[in-house]
Amino acid sequence: MRWHEIENNEIEDLLQTDFNCGLWEKEVDERLLKNGHNELQNKKKKSPLIVFLSQFNDFMVYVLLGATALSFFLGDMVDAVAIIAIVLLNGILGFVQENKAEKSLEALKELSAPQVTVLREGKWVRKQSRDLVVGDVVKFIGGDRISADLRILQCASLYVEESALTGESVPVLKNAKAFKNENATIGDLENMCFMGTLVTQGTGTGVVVATGMDTAMGQIASLLNESDEMLTPLQRRLEQLGKILIAISILLTLLVVVLGVYQGQDLYSMFLAGISLAVAAIPEGLPAIVTVALSLGVQRMIKKNALVRKLQAVETLGCATVICSDKTGTMTQNKMMVTNVWASGHMWNVTGEGYEPKGQFRKDDVSVNPEEDRQLYQLLTFGLLCSDADVVRKKNEYIVEGDPTEGAIVVSALKAGIQRELLDDQFNIVKEFPFDSDRKMMTKVVKDLTGKRFIVTKGAPEIILENCTQILWNNRVIPISELYKDRVNSALSSLSSKALRTLAIAYRVCSPEEKVYSDKQAENNLIFVGIQGMYDPPRAEVYDAVRECKDAGIKTVMITGDHVLTAEAIAKDLNILPENGKVIEGVVLEELDDRELEDIVNDIYVFARVSPAHKLRIVKALQNKGNIVAMTGDGVNDAPAIKAADIGISMGINGTDVSKEASAMILMDDNFATIKSAIKEGRNIYENIRKFIRYLLASNVGEILVMLFAMLLALPLPLVPIQILWVNLVTDGLPAMALGLDQPEGDLMNKGPRSPKEGVFARGLWWKIISRGFLIGIATLFAFIVAYNTHPDDLKYAQTVAFSTLVLAQLIHVFDCRSEHSILSRNPFENMALVWAVLSSLILMLVVIYAKPLQPIFDTVAIMPKDWLLIVGMAAIPTFLLAGFALPGSTKIKKQIKEVK
Repeated sequence: MRWHEIENNEIEDLLQTDFNCGLWEKEVDERLLKNGHNELQNKKKKSPLIVFLSQFNDFMVYVLLGATALSFFLGDMVDAVAIIAIVLLNGILGFVQENKAEKSLEALKELSAPQVTVLREGKWVRKQSRDLVVGDVVKFIGGDRISADLRILQCASLYVEESALTGESVPVLKNAKAFKNENATIGDLENMCFMGTLVTQGTGTGVVVATGMDTAMGQIASLLNESDEMLTPLQRRLEQLGKILIAISILLTLLVVVLGVYQGQDLYSMFLAGISLAVAAIPEGLPAIVTVALSLGVQRMIKKNALVRKLQAVETLGCATVICSDKTGTMTQNKMMVTNVWASGHMWNVTGEGYEPKGQFRKDDVSVNPEEDRQLYQLLTFGLLCSDADVVRKKNEYIVEGDPTEGAIVVSALKAGIQRELLDDQFNIVKEFPFDSDRKMMTKVVKDLTGKRFIVTKGAPEIILENCTQILWNNRVIPISELYKDRVNSALSSLSSKALRTLAIAYRVCSPEEKVYSDKQAENNLIFVGIQGMYDPPRAEVYDAVRECKDAGIKTVMITGDHVLTAEAIAKDLNILPENGKVIEGVVLEELDDRELEDIVNDIYVFARVSPAHKLRIVKALQNKGNIVAMTGDGVNDAPAIKAADIGISMGINGTDVSKEASAMILMDDNFATIKSAIKEGRNIYENIRKFIRYLLASNVGEILVMLFAMLLALPLPLVPIQILWVNLVTDGLPAMALGLDQPEGDLMNKGPRSPKEGVFARGLWWKIISRGFLIGIATLFAFIVAYNTHPDDLKYAQTVAFSTLVLAQLIHVFDCRSEHSILSRNPFENMALVWAVLSSLILMLVVIYAKPLQPIFDTVAIMPKDWLLIVGMAAIPTFLLAGFALPGSTKIKKQIKEVK
């Protein structure tokens, strides 16, 4: 249907909707049932059966299945069945892990799904875009991604970038007028917005005319392909490690077979032993456990209001050296309250609490009636006229619907008795030029009942002042000389030094013949009226967050569009700005070339009155000085800086769709303290991955060495193949997974940031793996020799003792892996998941040893109670012998944190 040709009232009838109230939820449910959700067709998901079968698509599984076939061929049914059972158990465990990780990632996608402001049952509400239906009325502003095909109902300075559909990157100016054109293409439809396109500027409302595959984007969806999931750098490194270990396992298999046959062992037994060792050498569960650890860690971060959109960010968080953060709403509460008003050389204090529209205007400690002071009343009236926010009472509390800064201006007007309803009766809005971060102003053209038009502007005082040629002084309009500019600047400095955010109000009268088509035409030759100063209290938790970041070697940089004195006062209050730290304004930054900025950027702690373009330069300058940068942003123009940062962070409450799409992480509460929590969690996730790498590889080294040492000493095999496979399954699986849930060590945020070039085996990890693995192998072999000498006619008994020692040594070692220092430095009951995993493994080991039906399968016999003293003693040696021992590389852990000036 040619929606662009139809008038609004006809569209309302055709779609059976109400532009004033929107649809009712019952109607929405019916339309969803009939037409489906507003989403494009995704790639078909793998069925659970395919996912399960894929667990067996592995090199080592093929080797084990080959061994099974050989066992069947030679008539060894017990070994064959046991190997098949272990392969199936491994497959089930892998399937459960992958399924858990997939569900976690799906939950992440659900949380990060785009939302839209939609009119339902007379109220504007936020809904997921997939829940839109034809007939819904939606509202959008600059930075929003259009979620369905819309017919525009009304708009103000609305520009939409449609390159996703047309290939044209220049934003198109939109309008709400119907027009007839049978041959119009998408690029010609100026009264339509399409799914996937981007609002770059302005505001508007529209009605949904098509959803999902019926949209213009849906018609070309078959040409679109989702990009493959990217592996994180750590996952890539571990994938490479797996290939190396496969090569090692093949060499080990050949070595064991050759040595065994040379010493008189039968070929079949040595072949199975070689294969078992090869399986032990490869921690085939490692990639799955890494994925699960990342996804579970990300789930924990969600509980702390940090939504990670890209898994790579989890690794990078631990490397962050600088956090560049917005001030308003991130470091402060974003609960503005006008506390001071200045006009015509006079200052008024404004009393009250929060957004409640009750308070006094006091001048020289005397309460005054704003209605009796014409210039004060005019300043407050113009401020209200030029603001879109509303203050409403809900559950005995006044809240702002809209921008908090505008909310504060609205409340100041309400305190003076100025009601929006009365202004709406007296003035009509003719045109609007929304605020943008480059102009730092917003303007409305209004018309009174006589037809007289006014231009009303509010914005950054120094910018407004530049565009004023006159000033309202003692109720008279006079030319604004340098003397009056100095008085304005003096008032501005006074307010800013009190950490107040300042906005100036100006106006002018339009001549009857004047045509106002653009903000440049409107925002000149203005009359300066006055300034409103508002206080935005810092968040209480930010003080500790800044301190903890400093202790962790992370520098905090404040970036704000506020006045330099306001920014400096807040930065000092939050202890961001040290004694010799520098503060720089956007105008100064503009004069510096890139090299000059790089020379001083490490000494700057506050950037004031900056534009989004400056943010990108700041990020690049910090990166060129070797920093790993986390950058916050919320606007459409912040997206390039967010994308360029090592960790791009967008705001979940006040952030635009574009900034969220560019980011790697979203702050769901817009709180700086959440960044600190995310960095701590990111560091912990990486350390937990190192823990189970240490555990798995040390265990595998122990298994390999006990067999090799026995062969070199011409001893019988300490372990039979089925026991090796069982150890690999039981002791590697559950405890390793539980390590991924470990809490952070107490000194985690007292260490400096990790270098992004640091290998996973850095900080002495390789030594811990080799030394503990060596001792596990020696202790197991010693227990075997003692048991074999005590029971020379019962090899199975000695092998069962070796089996028990190996399992127990690994289960004790898992607690040692929780700490970079010593097993004695942490309470084992902090991680109850690990305690239960170890208990489960112990019970399974005892079942294999003492359950008579299983003894023939696993070649075990019951162990006498007295020999448990030998087993426990030898199993404890690998961990407690080196407890507190200084390891190569441990001094690097204790290196001093780089001083943050």
